[in-house]
Amino acid sequence: MDNISTSLYSSSISFIYNFDRGNTRQFNALDMQIRVKTITTIIILVLLLVVPPIIYSYVTKGYNNFIKLEIVGDKDINGNDHKIGDFSFINQDRKIISNDSLLGNIYVADFFFTTCPTICPVMTKNMAYIQEKLSVYPNIRFLSHTVNPAIDTPERFIEYINEMKENNILIDQKNWDFVTGEKDEIYEIAKSYFVNVSPDSLAPGGFLHSEYFVLIDKEGRVRSGIDKSGNVLGVYDGTNDSQMKDLVNDVKVLMAEYKRPKRTKRKWE
Repeated sequence: MDNISTSLYSSSISFIYNFDRGNTRQFNALDMQIRVKTITTIIILVLLLVVPPIIYSYVTKGYNNFIKLEIVGDKDINGNDHKIGDFSFINQDRKIISNDSLLGNIYVADFFFTTCPTICPVMTKNMAYIQEKLSVYPNIRFLSHTVNPAIDTPERFIEYINEMKENNILIDQKNWDFVTGEKDEIYEIAKSYFVNVSPDSLAPGGFLHSEYFVLIDKEGRVRSGIDKSGNVLGVYDGTNDSQMKDLVNDVKVLMAEYKRPKRTKRKWE
């Protein structure tokens, strides 16, 4: 009888132990499933809440919201950014164009002369291309300085604009100023734009000047994008079609920059 009782007791303990182990495995598996479902649910909620606004912003406003142009030039001794110096010139309508009148506008500047037989017509064509591509945007201006003010008067600018039109290069004078003034003042302001200009009897047309287009922000600072190698462009080659496309995109980037809410510094910063 004792043997039978002992056997029954052992069988009962074994059954209870195995049952308990089975239930424990089932509970562990169930707990793991619950945890996986919970984590999956959290990930899905995060994706639903965070990703759509990012995608919407990217699609509606482009990658421009996610990048910022470089400020070109060294700071002064007080830590201020390099800015275009003061100037005052006369445009094709004999109106005064100055840094004050351009303040609050983004503008693209270059240096040329109307009798230039080489790169200037190409530069004008490319500037017209940029103007057309950005025609729907407000607060964008274009500024072409002559390096030969003895010849390039306001009247001569009008003739040049008409000559370009005859060659299917359309110039909208509404926001494109061709300016002239004192030669020394023009040559001095060119340095602010990081552009070289000088008379040269051996050069075609009698003048040397850079083919660069320079992007200026609303505060009068030189701005630039970065090339595919990660280098700051600084200025854009006005005879290079690829860089003209880069410039159009960088103007849009700069415009988007001004639309972003400005971050205020905290007290401890």
